[in-house]
Amino acid sequence: GPLHVGHGRGAAYGDALVRVLRAAGNSVESEYYVNDAGRQMDILATSVWLRYLQENGQVLEFPDNCYKGAYIIEMAKTVILEHGDKYLLTTVQEISQAIESLEDEAALDATITLAKENLGSDGFCVFFDIALNSIIADIRDDLTGFGVDYNTWYSERSLFDRGKIDEAIEKLKASGHLYEKGGAWWFKSTDFGDEKDRVVVRDNGQPTYFASDIAYHQDKLDRGFDECINIWGSDHHGYIPRVKAAMQALGLEQDKLTVLLVQFAVLYRDGEKISMSTRSGDFVKLRELRDEVGSDAARFFYVQRKSEQHMDFDLNLAKSQSNENPVYYVQYAHARICSIFVQAQERNLKIGDLSQSNFSLLENEYENALLALLQRFPEVVQNAARDYEPHQLTYFLREVATAFHSYYNSSKFLEAETEQRNAMLSLCASVKQVILNGLNIVGVNAPEKM
Repeated sequence: GPLHVGHGRGAAYGDALVRVLRAAGNSVESEYYVNDAGRQMDILATSVWLRYLQENGQVLEFPDNCYKGAYIIEMAKTVILEHGDKYLLTTVQEISQAIESLEDEAALDATITLAKENLGSDGFCVFFDIALNSIIADIRDDLTGFGVDYNTWYSERSLFDRGKIDEAIEKLKASGHLYEKGGAWWFKSTDFGDEKDRVVVRDNGQPTYFASDIAYHQDKLDRGFDECINIWGSDHHGYIPRVKAAMQALGLEQDKLTVLLVQFAVLYRDGEKISMSTRSGDFVKLRELRDEVGSDAARFFYVQRKSEQHMDFDLNLAKSQSNENPVYYVQYAHARICSIFVQAQERNLKIGDLSQSNFSLLENEYENALLALLQRFPEVVQNAARDYEPHQLTYFLREVATAFHSYYNSSKFLEAETEQRNAMLSLCASVKQVILNGLNIVGVNAPEKM
C-alpha cells in the first residue's frame, strides 16, 4: 500500500546511511526491493476487484482482512474507467458464502481463488497490474518528494521471470539442504542454528517468500558487491537466521550480509497517540506527514535516534519554531550566519579572503569550543559510517548549533576591528560550511533565511 509514517523512518534512515557511507569514501548502490509477487499482491488485486464489484452496485460483504484504504476504491474506479463492467459477475452469492462460511485467512484464500477463477488469468492481471503500477508510481513520487532516490528498483517478479528462484532451489536440492515432507519442500535451517526448518516450496508447488529472498541474496552477491546491507522493520528480527543459513547453504559468505532493524515510529499529536494499520487503511501517509511538518523536520526527527530504538514522533514539536525543535535549532544557526554576511555586505565592509585571516586572534572560550568541535567533523563522519549510525551526525550538529548560538549571543562580529572581525567571520564561515555539509549528509536542507 501507500507509504505511511512508519515506512518513512526506514526510508530516511536508509538514505542517510547511503549518504554517510559515501561521505566516508565508500562506493554505494541503493536498492528498493519491490514485493510485486506472492500472496500479498493477490490480496491487493482481490481487494480492488471486490471494490470494483461494489462500485458497480453489487452488494457483498467486504472481508476484514482485505486492504480497505480509500486508495483501493480509487484503483477500482480506474478499472471501471478503462474496462467498464467487463469484469462484473451475474451473482456474488458464491463470494459472500465463502467470506461468511470460512474463518479469517481461509476465507481470504477462498476469495482469492474465486477471483482468479472468475476473472481468468488475463482478467486477474488487469486488477493486479493496475494496483501494482498505481502503488509503485505513488511510492516513487512520495520518496522523491522526501529526497530519497534509489539507483535500482528491484522487482521480486523478475526473480521468477529469470528463473532465479528455480535455480536457487535446485542448487539447494543438489547439495542435500532441502527435503520433501507433506508435499512441500523444506530447507534444513536447523542444521545452521535456526530454531526450526523452513518451507521454501508449498504443497501447491508455489515458492514461499523465503524462496524469493534466498534467490535475491544469491543474485545480489553475484552482482559483485563486497557487502550487502538490508534495512528491515524490527518485526522481521526472527527472519535473519534463516536468510543467513540459506546463504551459507548456497556457499555464500553470510558475513557479507548485514541486517539493520528499524523500529516503526509512533506518531503523537497534542499528546495523543495516532493508531495505524496498513491493511485496514487506518494510517497517516508519509505524504501527509511531509505536508504537515515538512520533509526536513521529518527526516531529521527520523534519523536523530538509533534505528533500532523506539521512537515517539511529536508532530507539535516538529512544527514548532523553538530551541526545543532540534532541526529548527540547527537550521537557524546556519541562517543566522548567512544573515551576518548579508549585514556585512549591506555595510560595505571589506572582508577580503577569509582564509588569510589571523586565526591566532580566536582565543575566547566560545571560539575555542567551536574550533574543537569543527576539528571533530571528519572523525564523526567516519565513525557514523563505520557504525551505520547517521544519528551521530544529528547529535554533532546540535552540539555545533548550541556552541554557535552561544557565540552569537556573546559577540558583536561586525563591530570589531578589521583583523579581529575577519578572524571571527572566518570561524562563522567554517561553522556554516560544516552545518551545511552535515545537514546534506542526513538529507536536510540548510536554509539561508528563516
